[in-house]
Amino acid sequence: MNSHEEQKEATGLEFKYMVSGDSISKGVVYDEARSKYVILEDNYVSLLQGKLKGAMRNTARFGNTLMKGFGNLKRDVLKDKPDVVLIEYGGNDCDYHWEEIASNPEAEHNPKTDFPAFERMLLDMIDYLKNQGITPILMSLPPLNADNYFKWVSGNNPDTELNILKFLGSVTKIYWWQERYNSAIIKVAESTKTKIIDVRGAFLQQPDYTKFICRDGIHPNREGHRIIYDKVMDFIRTSEPQLLLDNQALPGH
Repeated sequence: MNSHEEQKEATGLEFKYMVSGDSISKGVVYDEARSKYVILEDNYVSLLQGKLKGAMRNTARFGNTLMKGFGNLKRDVLKDKPDVVLIEYGGNDCDYHWEEIASNPEAEHNPKTDFPAFERMLLDMIDYLKNQGITPILMSLPPLNADNYFKWVSGNNPDTELNILKFLGSVTKIYWWQERYNSAIIKVAESTKTKIIDVRGAFLQQPDYTKFICRDGIHPNREGHRIIYDKVMDFIRTSEPQLLLDNQALPGH
């Protein structure tokens, strides 16, 4: 806890929290009954509302990459002056433009955020927040379901599947490519001594984590958001208990 937070704690002032991330933190899920993406009302961020001392602002956006998010974060931080920022990026950054790959699998294709650039920008974001006296907290990535995600980006079209597979080599590459970006988040947390919430570990502890991911293979479903919420609450109870409302300090509340 920095001195800014200690002052708040001593004076009883409320904390201000910000969530900076992509569609996962926005609460986007795929509604199978309606065959479209919707915002889940009881997403992990909204479940956190009312559990913490102070107000939480969710600035996450559908399709956000780290570069887009960092640009917006600088503006939002100056306006809101939060004490704590929860950072959740990587899912869109490691993603490819699949239509371009499907139409020309032999060409060179780059992810939306190059891997070295992702790590560098994450370091810059942490540095920026700490220099502002703000506590950053990183989140690891929920694992994706490679088979479902492959079908999703291929639109279940055999020709598209064949072309994308030419580029990938194997479907499992989708999983380990995302894992690589997740490893960068962990590395940045360690090198900057920034706290991290192991969301990925919480999913992988389940007997079958794929049950908690939407049909698209990448967005956590309603139960998946509950896993994230429980993990975030566990983290706060053990690591930052001073942020909890008094009646939330014990498990089960």
